[in-house]
Amino acid sequence: MAPHAQDAPLSADPVPLHRLAVPAACPPPFAMGSFDALGPESRAGYPHRHTFYEIAYVTAGTGTHVVDVVRHPLRPPHLCVILPGQVHYWDRAVGLSGVLLLFTEDFLLSRPDDRRLLRALGERRVPRLPTGPDGGDTAGIGSLVRAMEREFTARADGYASVLEAYLHILLVRALRLPGERRPEADAGRSAEVAREFGALVTETAGAEGAVRAYADRLGVSVGYLIESVKQATGRTPGELVRAARALEAKRLLTGSGLTVAQIARRVGFGDPAYFCRFFRRETGVSPGDFRRSAGGCPPDRARERTPDRTPERTPE
Repeated sequence: MAPHAQDAPLSADPVPLHRLAVPAACPPPFAMGSFDALGPESRAGYPHRHTFYEIAYVTAGTGTHVVDVVRHPLRPPHLCVILPGQVHYWDRAVGLSGVLLLFTEDFLLSRPDDRRLLRALGERRVPRLPTGPDGGDTAGIGSLVRAMEREFTARADGYASVLEAYLHILLVRALRLPGERRPEADAGRSAEVAREFGALVTETAGAEGAVRAYADRLGVSVGYLIESVKQATGRTPGELVRAARALEAKRLLTGSGLTVAQIARRVGFGDPAYFCRFFRRETGVSPGDFRRSAGGCPPDRARERTPDRTPERTPE
């Protein structure tokens, strides 16, 4: 079954929310292919959001790409990064062709700093890539995308780590291209609060737990925070906090020898059993099963005899 995006409308949110559906037997949480291969939703002509990152390398077509109500006339070849929560669609696009890269936060576990590069690109205007006499881009973006496509299709041993490395190179090279920030389409206090909340959740990995704690740090009411974040991202603050905590737990399960109990405390859960239920609810598997399937570090048994000094936090 080919990976695809699914509609998952949230109540009270008029903007459809697409999630990346990758079969459990086909890790990593990454998909790529042409517009044709990924199906009609890849050319969606109606406003929608993603819970995942999308990089569109457009090689042909006319029309307009609309991102957060800012209109970008198609002038291929160009590269566009759509961040989770951004609203975008292809308006009256004809002959749209190119390659799409789709991946979730989990794909960035080994290179968390790539999130900063992605956000920097997502805040830029869509650049037209420099071209040669034959019309092909001379920035090397196309050759990188084609190399990724070959690697993804072949799926040889270690292909996931090769794709991660290619993605990093792609982001670095794209940021070298001239560009300017996209004009703010949603200026105002509400949008500022939503951005500050997102940065704070990333900084704390969701360990504050309760949405009220974040509202207090931002100096706003819980209701105002919920409304601002829902309007900006299509998701509630609670959902984003839980996703951040689950992501940090995955990082620790795959990149450290901490026990499950120690990881629970580090992400703000005083009760390891409650943490295990939370993790299974968020990911569909237990922490131990996730660690084994991801090839993470086994627990360091010596750590079990050493108290973890991380302060416990009351989970939401």
